[in-house]
Amino acid sequence: MNWIDTHAHLYGEEFAEDRTAVVERALAAGVSKLYLPNIDSSSIDGMLALETQFPGQCFAMMGVHPCYVNENVDQELAVVTDWLAKRAFNAIGEIGLDFYWDKTHVEQQYKAFRRQLELARDYSIPVAIHSRESTRECIDEVRALQDGRLSGVFHCFSGTLEEAREIIDLGFYLGIGGVVTFKKSGLDKLLEEIDMENIVLETDAPYLAPVPYRGKRNESAYIPLIGEKIADVKNLKIADVAAITTNNALKLFKTL
Repeated sequence: MNWIDTHAHLYGEEFAEDRTAVVERALAAGVSKLYLPNIDSSSIDGMLALETQFPGQCFAMMGVHPCYVNENVDQELAVVTDWLAKRAFNAIGEIGLDFYWDKTHVEQQYKAFRRQLELARDYSIPVAIHSRESTRECIDEVRALQDGRLSGVFHCFSGTLEEAREIIDLGFYLGIGGVVTFKKSGLDKLLEEIDMENIVLETDAPYLAPVPYRGKRNESAYIPLIGEKIADVKNLKIADVAAITTNNALKLFKTL
């Protein structure tokens, strides 16, 4: 079976001691492509180094994560703009809004999100959207700028069924990760109502490890565990879940 992890921060310091082994474990588990969302200018070198080490297997995105947006937003956006002009990226991400941790820089978050959505339209590449405690607001921002050129994924989707349907109607995918294996998440019930053609799999490594690794460091090799849970929820063969979600990811990142 062939799997794709559409969202993993494998360049992070959490993997400093065994980064190569982590990627090799993922590949051994059948996770053949790993997409790396950027955080800010400080994470670019490590991310690109991993892409260079594993060509055709690790793929870099470019963007500024909303939790790292502050007063220097213009400088960070300039870095993103410069990199997008220098070379091709598979997506712009991780971008969006986060109203969970800190609302100090909400104005700057909106500015960064809108500007990066505009860049995605200009370059005709998808976006990976972070929408923690801000799913409604992120949907509204996408809708305001959707002219047929925007595509992407609402990473780590945690909204309502109505919001899921709105996201799908906008031409976006739902990113489903380890949370679906948590007993009280409710995500399994929501997925019963969502067509398989509308989801992609992700780990968000090192965060949100699936059961039985919940609370420990997550890694891309755990993607099949997420697939197993979805197969159970949807009453499908796990090979079908792998095939459908892999095809969806290839469509998302325009690599078909």
